[in-house]
Amino acid sequence: MTSQIVQLDGLDAALIKLLAAEPRIGVLECARRLRVARGTVQARLDKLVARGVIRGFGPEIEPASIGYGVTAFVTLEISQRQGHDPVAVHLSRIPEVLEAHTITGTGDLMCRVVARSNADLQRVIDRIVAHGAVARASTIISLTEQIAFRVLPLVAAAADGPLPTDAD
Repeated sequence: MTSQIVQLDGLDAALIKLLAAEPRIGVLECARRLRVARGTVQARLDKLVARGVIRGFGPEIEPASIGYGVTAFVTLEISQRQGHDPVAVHLSRIPEVLEAHTITGTGDLMCRVVARSNADLQRVIDRIVAHGAVARASTIISLTEQIAFRVLPLVAAAADGPLPTDAD
């Protein structure tokens, strides 16, 4: 998914950081803590959502806490004749496929998947390769997560860039 490039300033970064730390916080409390008007917070929030910077407000779920303790990365080689879309549709129907990306290199698609055990991972892989366009799958099992998915350092780095103009 691509979205337009949005220039962030310090207030945007502070708002995103606050919402990441306390997702259930209200707009009025954000305004109080950031020392700006409620309307300013609401306008910034609406703009960040509309431009695709903030993609959601849902809870972050830890798969291991609901029984999916195995994480793996699966590289798929697919038949180029059918393209990526039919395989992506197939993958979207498998609940254990958390994300899939078209990639460069020796494979065509990279998936992050979870399973209940190594034996269950075989079941997930069998389901993935059941699509006729999938020619081969290569799997790497994650032993431990060294750095969890994060974007706040990126938000902070982006906010250090030039400030937006009045045209924004």
